[in-house]
Amino acid sequence: MSACPVSDAFPFPGSSYQGPAPHYARLRTEAPVVRVRTAGGVDAWLVTRYEDVRAALADPRLSRAETCKPGAPRIGGSMTTTPEMIISLDGAEHARLRKLVVGAFTTRRVEQMRPGVQKVADELLDDMADRGGPVDLVQQLTVPLPLTVIGELLGVPREDLRQFETYARAFATVDDRAGGEESLAGLAKLNEYIVGLIADKRAEPSDDMLSDLIAARDNDDRLSEQELVTFGFTLIGAGFDTTANQLANSVLALVAGHRDQWRALVEDHSRIPDAVEELLRHVNLFATDTSGFPRMAVEDLEIGGVHIAAGEPVLLSLASANRDPSVFDDPDRLDLARGRNPHISFGHGIHYCLGKQLGRMEMEIALTGLVRRFPDLRLAVPESELPWHTGEINHTLTSLPVTWGA
Repeated sequence: MSACPVSDAFPFPGSSYQGPAPHYARLRTEAPVVRVRTAGGVDAWLVTRYEDVRAALADPRLSRAETCKPGAPRIGGSMTTTPEMIISLDGAEHARLRKLVVGAFTTRRVEQMRPGVQKVADELLDDMADRGGPVDLVQQLTVPLPLTVIGELLGVPREDLRQFETYARAFATVDDRAGGEESLAGLAKLNEYIVGLIADKRAEPSDDMLSDLIAARDNDDRLSEQELVTFGFTLIGAGFDTTANQLANSVLALVAGHRDQWRALVEDHSRIPDAVEELLRHVNLFATDTSGFPRMAVEDLEIGGVHIAAGEPVLLSLASANRDPSVFDDPDRLDLARGRNPHISFGHGIHYCLGKQLGRMEMEIALTGLVRRFPDLRLAVPESELPWHTGEINHTLTSLPVTWGA
């Protein structure tokens, strides 16, 4: 790498669901593109300003595929991926797989799913009301809602969902102290499960996305068998874990740190769509303050006036970009009435999140149900006692005890 000095070890301390590490504010001003020593022992370039991050996300000279090849440098805090995963592909190969499923996630198709999502949410909230507080909102709502929705979309039997949750969450876990073994074990279990599910659906196809992908494999040869298997668990894992974490962390932010904003939503439910966008911007999902997916420069380029050589890894901090004061007024303030809000929490470019409209809708439905039915929702334990999973790509609450009423 160039002679630019290496900054403090990455990831920086002090990151939480409330926001990225304070170190980013200084970097955005003084060194918006800087070398860091990662937890994996590899030097990488860290990009922190909004415009630079957004442009880099769409730059074909920054490759995801190169980071997944055998022998690629291991960057600590990066999610375990395989070369066949859509998030590991670039260019035409990525477009080929994306084209197979993109139609299921259009705004029109997602809106057609709204009654079904509402029904799932209502059932979960009915059960919550019947139980009475306190309840664990993670197990009561924030995990089962997106898990059930993506399971029904792909055709996973409901009785399998909880077991699948265990595998998928283990896969999304990266703990460098254990060498990533838990993530690799989860990956193996997911692979085994999907192979069995594909066999069942080949024998008895149904009206779901996985059956459609099987047809694309068997009838049109548009993807390999391994791509079919990998696509199955990638879509299910991505379809619930990030939404579950974002929803839980957002509810926590409202009921613990911003009661005035919670009360505003209780008084006016029509504000919830804008509130969801601000929560997506402000509530920090990423434990490393990046998306967990590094890039590799495949040719020399410049980012923010800094030379990046071919072969050098690059980390893009979406969390820092979403707090850039050149784009967002008073960026460290949670403002549910914020107007213009071009956050990049769903990414940008070819790898932008396929399920962004579905995730938005699930958050809107869940928050609307909570503020309508439990207007005095509050934590049942001190915030300092809430259990967080360590070593995760995302800031993950393992439980969120809440209560309401007298």
